[in-house]
Amino acid sequence: MAEESRRLVLAQRPTGLVDASTIEMRTGPVPEPGEGEALVRVRYLSIDPTIRTWMNDAPGYLPPIGIGEVVRSGGIGEVVRSRSDRYREGDLVVGMVGWQDHALAGPGSGMQALPPGVDPLAAINVFGVTGMTAWFGLLEVGTMRPGDVVVVSGAAGATGSSAAQIAKAKGAAKVIGIAGGGEKCRYLLEELGLDAAIDYKSERVAARLREEAPEGVDLYFDNVGGEILNAVLGNLAMRGRVVLCGAISAYNATSPPPGPSNYVSLITRRGRMEGFIILDYSDRFPEAQAGILALLSEGRLRHVEHVVEGLEHAPEALNLLFTGGNTGKVVVKL
Repeated sequence: MAEESRRLVLAQRPTGLVDASTIEMRTGPVPEPGEGEALVRVRYLSIDPTIRTWMNDAPGYLPPIGIGEVVRSGGIGEVVRSRSDRYREGDLVVGMVGWQDHALAGPGSGMQALPPGVDPLAAINVFGVTGMTAWFGLLEVGTMRPGDVVVVSGAAGATGSSAAQIAKAKGAAKVIGIAGGGEKCRYLLEELGLDAAIDYKSERVAARLREEAPEGVDLYFDNVGGEILNAVLGNLAMRGRVVLCGAISAYNATSPPPGPSNYVSLITRRGRMEGFIILDYSDRFPEAQAGILALLSEGRLRHVEHVVEGLEHAPEALNLLFTGGNTGKVVVKL
């Protein structure tokens, strides 16, 4: 009997969290690579908040996932059959593999072979889009300087934990992480070495910020938006900067969230708030990867993965990002 390949496709656009009606499992024959292509067996999926935004029928930096199309996702795969000089059987490749058992690598696919010995989990975490987002968001968009007081929201997540550690390594005077729950806050303090942690679930964020940053926040790396963004805007230092990386508090909202009422602080404190898309820095990824490798080698950066087993559980893994059920990078192992 011929081997079958599973695919998770978008059945309908979600309202709120992804549920059983959003995604449909389909099976079919394993695709055959054409000339110049290679067949890739997907091993790991990178689960990122942006996947949820791609499910909406709304303009963005990439087109929405079409109804009936495989859910778009980065990941790691192994070349199992090749008709290309670029890919050898046994190679591990990284790129947009999608929520499926098999993908095709070839011209235009963007899949790149991993150098021998590279940890595949590190490749889709600190050496992948996650780490690149933290590096360029903090150092380029946020222009972090030694001596800055830095606040990171979603600090126990994949991008947030990397950004917070990079800030410490680059000489921030104080790094304050915001996360949900006592266990995550202990992780920030005891495992990542942050200077302070604020539990937004049990503490008043604005009041705690005034305690921890009495002179104001020089740089805020925002992963969540909403009320936490508003609280930090109300406690900016003179010429404080806000980096808009993500807004996970709003991705599942059924109506547009209100704008931050404390935006006037940007005027009175002569502040700056700027968003960015990591693809704008793709030609500089090797530069950041070299910097991250140095921090890893020095023991100043660590990465943690929250691994979910099974392709069929990818939708549940995505929801973890919005329910606070993960610490570190969410990955699905096939």
